[in-house]
Amino acid sequence: MATTTTAAALPLRHAGSRRSGWLRRRLGDNLMAYAFLAAGLVCFALFSWYPLVRSVTLSFQQDNLVTDPEWVGTANYRVLFDDPLFGTAIRNTVEFTGLALVFGFAVPIAIAILLNELRHFKTYFRLVIYLPVMLPPIVSAMLWQFFYDPGQGLFNALLHGAHLPTSQWVQSPKTAMLSLVLVSTWANMGGSTLMYLAALQSVPPELYEAAELDGAGLWQRVWRVTLPQLRFIMLVMLLLQITATMQVFIEPFQLTGFTNPDTITVMTLIYRYAFAVNQDFGLAAALSVLLFVVLSAFAALYLRITREETV
Repeated sequence: MATTTTAAALPLRHAGSRRSGWLRRRLGDNLMAYAFLAAGLVCFALFSWYPLVRSVTLSFQQDNLVTDPEWVGTANYRVLFDDPLFGTAIRNTVEFTGLALVFGFAVPIAIAILLNELRHFKTYFRLVIYLPVMLPPIVSAMLWQFFYDPGQGLFNALLHGAHLPTSQWVQSPKTAMLSLVLVSTWANMGGSTLMYLAALQSVPPELYEAAELDGAGLWQRVWRVTLPQLRFIMLVMLLLQITATMQVFIEPFQLTGFTNPDTITVMTLIYRYAFAVNQDFGLAAALSVLLFVVLSAFAALYLRITREETV
């Protein structure tokens, strides 16, 4: 009788040990997952959340990193709105964004459609278009600084060789902003072009075949088939480009400096407040918070559009 009872208990003990082993493995796997998740959350909190909260707090303080911070309430925002450079920076940033949309938004679409129509050397031209993206932005700005040099610059040398009048480029208020936009467009259009090219691969070829059978030419195929099929990616790229161009800094900083009123932007004004002239980090933080609010609106619009498209 005892032998029978012992034999019956053995499977139960084995089942219990197997179950406890499975629970230990499951607990170990979960602990490892939570450890990786906690590490990511800590990094995100240190490098994203804390700077954001600190910037908002700093915008209500007067702080030059030398004396103790002093709480001043909304005084930084009042000083900001009273500063004539604030309005100038807003206008210049909007102008830069508008010109960048004219060139930096339309040119990549046209180049992508042209490359998509090529039958040979597609890979070579894609590499040539993408090469500027591989350069660090400051290197691109310094390269164009040599091109724009009013004395020995490449562009003025070409104009002089063609017996045409030379230009001051970034030194002239009439051409300074357009010159900065050309630098930004050249440096960043490679990524946008490749994204449009990838989107073009998803256009059903039957649509082009039907358009050709109806006698549509190249321009009609582009207008009636290609562009409607790229509508979603074009809208997404438009919002991303607006968000990026409103934060332009390297081009005006390197080519014209942060004190030039003709090309000063919101980001260069933040630099001016914090490091160059005022050394008032509270005032710089106030302008940063305002820029963050504006960009958040475009980010929310972007998320809403992408969510509606994927649902």
